[in-house]
Amino acid sequence: MVKQKEIKKEGLFYAIIRIVLGLVFIFSSFVKGVDPMGTAYRVEDYLDVYGWYNLVHFSLAIAILIIAIEFLLGFALIFKIRAKLASLGVLLILIFFTVVTYFDAVYNMVPDCGCFGDAIKLSNRGTFYKNIVLIVIATVVFAGRRRMVRPVPLWLQNIILLVVGGFYVFFIFYNYNHLPLIDFRDWKVGKDMKATNQEAIRTFVIYKNKETGKTKEFESPDYPWNDSVWMSKWEFVDQRVDRSAVDVKHHLMIMDKNGSDYTDEIINNPDYQFILVSYDLDNADEEGMAKAARLYKDVEKHGGNFVLVTASYPETVVKYRSVFGIDYPYYFADDTELKTIIRSNPGLILLHNGVVMKKWHFNDFPETMKEAEEEE
Repeated sequence: MVKQKEIKKEGLFYAIIRIVLGLVFIFSSFVKGVDPMGTAYRVEDYLDVYGWYNLVHFSLAIAILIIAIEFLLGFALIFKIRAKLASLGVLLILIFFTVVTYFDAVYNMVPDCGCFGDAIKLSNRGTFYKNIVLIVIATVVFAGRRRMVRPVPLWLQNIILLVVGGFYVFFIFYNYNHLPLIDFRDWKVGKDMKATNQEAIRTFVIYKNKETGKTKEFESPDYPWNDSVWMSKWEFVDQRVDRSAVDVKHHLMIMDKNGSDYTDEIINNPDYQFILVSYDLDNADEEGMAKAARLYKDVEKHGGNFVLVTASYPETVVKYRSVFGIDYPYYFADDTELKTIIRSNPGLILLHNGVVMKKWHFNDFPETMKEAEEEE
């Protein structure tokens, strides 16, 4: 009955926009809080763009602070806990975000602001327009802040915010110390990463006329390769492969130190394939790498497949081979792609015939191949 009187007092329209605004903040903080490392990477991008390099080492702390503040502001608005102060906080933070996203929209300084994590992707212009709408709503809520009456002592409201905030920070750190409870990215468990429509791959060959120097491109094998007279006048120059019609599920390219492409061989392996991912071996968790070395010995004993994919230089791998027990094959890939695949350094992925069966943070690495298979 009390709640009904409160809503009537503040007005139904005002109550609706207040709750909607709070829910937007709750949703935004949740999809970022479930993946704090992803949010830290976005913060790092902004720090790099604005030249604040000294703060890059604090990107995770800044990300956690932003996520926690967003959540508490949304919670406070919905339940009218310190709501007047919350309405001011929401308005100020939206003004800040609107200014930042304006520069993104105009200059494309950061390709993805990560406002809704990886759950919802918006263009920079779309994000800016979204913030304009929210800032209008926030202004209305702030203007009517005196309507938000909650007959609860301020000291109790402060305690509620402190307790709720504490639980949410625990939630953030749980996702940081393990893997996101909900994975919004491409390499989620259960997804088939094999490229489909492989038959649509087209190969083109380029030949040059020995007399005129003119080049001509043919789609293989539709060229007169069996005409000896023609072949005597033309010489092979180059070839290209058109994969535009192939449905590729990822952007990862796995290369060996000589530049040979092993992507399909590793991802499409019909057997169990363990991929240890470390975008930076210099900063990889040592105990995690030691666990991986022990797991590899068991995987090898049972005939499984185990490889390391890293963005570190080949000489860095050599430096750590004895330290981390890297006796398994190692390959190289782009660091941004590896960070996208798994939020752990190192992290472990188990594939089977191209399907992501399981992913582990280094804190949760299985000890044996049997244990890994049982966790599926």
